[in-house]
Amino acid sequence: MKLQQYLTGALMLTLSLLPFTTTAKGVKVPKMYMFGFAASFNDTIVHFTDIQAVDSVWVDNSNHFILGRENYSNMLRDYLTSQQMPNRTCIVMYDRKASRLQKKYLKMKKLYTGNKKVKTHNDVRLIGADEFRFTTYDMGTIEEDTATKPAKKEKKRKP
Repeated sequence: MKLQQYLTGALMLTLSLLPFTTTAKGVKVPKMYMFGFAASFNDTIVHFTDIQAVDSVWVDNSNHFILGRENYSNMLRDYLTSQQMPNRTCIVMYDRKASRLQKKYLKMKKLYTGNKKVKTHNDVRLIGADEFRFTTYDMGTIEEDTATKPAKKEKKRKP
């Protein structure tokens, strides 16, 4: 009878501590600032979105990348496709601080607009926040995908 009580107690303790022993791959950040950039290899038109605040973004603990960032790029690509601008390569730049992202934005914009000495042949188009907005992408439960992990190399055995 005592053995059954000990086993039941051990099982209850194990189940109660289970949520604390599993480590999450990412954490939810209350706010992240981001802007999008789109270009094509077929023409000289480049697009910049405004800097936008996006709520509840999942961030990877180890490298501080946004989890599911390809989905934010796809949002911009889908918007441009609906505006008869298909086949765009889209990226998303982000930071937790708006001031640091503003510096990145200006540096990248200057690269494509040029200056008085260097003229570029790019047609820069700005996409306002009233035209396009990033929406929060819900990662739900974060689990490691074993299909995306590289396979372990097998050691060569000497005959």
